[in-house]
Amino acid sequence: MPVVSLFLFLLLTSFSTLANKNSPNNNTSTSTKVIKLGMSNALSGPSSNLGKDLKTGASIYFNNLNKHGGIHGKPVELISLDDGYEPEKTVINTKKLLEQQVQALFGYVGTPTSYAIMPTLKKSKIPYLMPFTGADFLRNATTKNIFNLRASYYQEVKAQIEYLINIKGLKKIALVIQADEFGLTAQRSVNKILKENQLSLTSTARYRRNTDDIKSALTKISYQQVDAVIFVGTYQPLINLINLADQQKLDVLFTSLSFIGSHNVLNQIPKSSKLILSEVVPAPKECLWKLCQDFIADMRSAGYEKLNRTQLEGYLNAFVFSDVAKNCKEEISSSCILQEFKEYKYQESDLNIDFDNANRQGLQHVYLSFSEGASK
Repeated sequence: MPVVSLFLFLLLTSFSTLANKNSPNNNTSTSTKVIKLGMSNALSGPSSNLGKDLKTGASIYFNNLNKHGGIHGKPVELISLDDGYEPEKTVINTKKLLEQQVQALFGYVGTPTSYAIMPTLKKSKIPYLMPFTGADFLRNATTKNIFNLRASYYQEVKAQIEYLINIKGLKKIALVIQADEFGLTAQRSVNKILKENQLSLTSTARYRRNTDDIKSALTKISYQQVDAVIFVGTYQPLINLINLADQQKLDVLFTSLSFIGSHNVLNQIPKSSKLILSEVVPAPKECLWKLCQDFIADMRSAGYEKLNRTQLEGYLNAFVFSDVAKNCKEEISSSCILQEFKEYKYQESDLNIDFDNANRQGLQHVYLSFSEGASK
């Protein structure tokens, strides 16, 4: 067995044993003075802006909540660890968080990182709440301890492809994906939706996670003379891909999933570049929800002026967790949190959060935003 595979096998084995030991059904010491949430995401490396912004939004909400007495007099403690968007580190971090007896795992970032801890999530009863990913394997009826807030990658890809086909009339579509479970998840969705429209991909190219290894992908798709490229990955490779395409004078329309964070990209590509981004929450300053107004006020009170969707999503995650946990009158335990999430509903204007569906996903809406070049 290769060294890396052996390392992961040993980690997951010890990790699953620990998870069973620390699951709510086996944990008799449920009383706590602090509500602990465990977060592992990218606070360093090429995807660090996503992890930092998501954490910032959640932390601002929890800090304000704690100043006003927390939940039933108990403060929320967000224990945050850095995994650099590397699955092996996510496994190690999750083991550390379980050792600290957190009530839930909260606000993780990424599909490959989530995939790495699936054996433990399936065996344990620990809640896995509102990860920053739209992966289909997290929206499975058999995983009863996973609850998602954001729309799925399938829904995002469907919105993109319907726009490309029905609005722009484009049919020669290529796919550039991160070479891991993230890319494979999106590829399944792309192939299914194109097939429903009697189309297939013109070409598919891959690049390595946490690298800017994108030149070969561009070379492959440029030979095909495609009309559009669906990109699945993180923001820096996308920026490089678009800038290289501009240098080569390729007239291509790019689309990308919400995982890249539009604020990370739009000011780093040529104004003439054509890019369509699917989003799962509205732009903060365009949003009419009261929660958006609260978000803006709390962020500015904390000294933040440049606001973005990822921060807002973190804030919404924290709000939803807190609103759910308030329904646990006797004890805010892992088992109570899971039960209350199943029954939770929130309605405000056109904001409708409802986890009572097969995929345990609170939000369903997808928004499209456009670069200056794509909006013409």
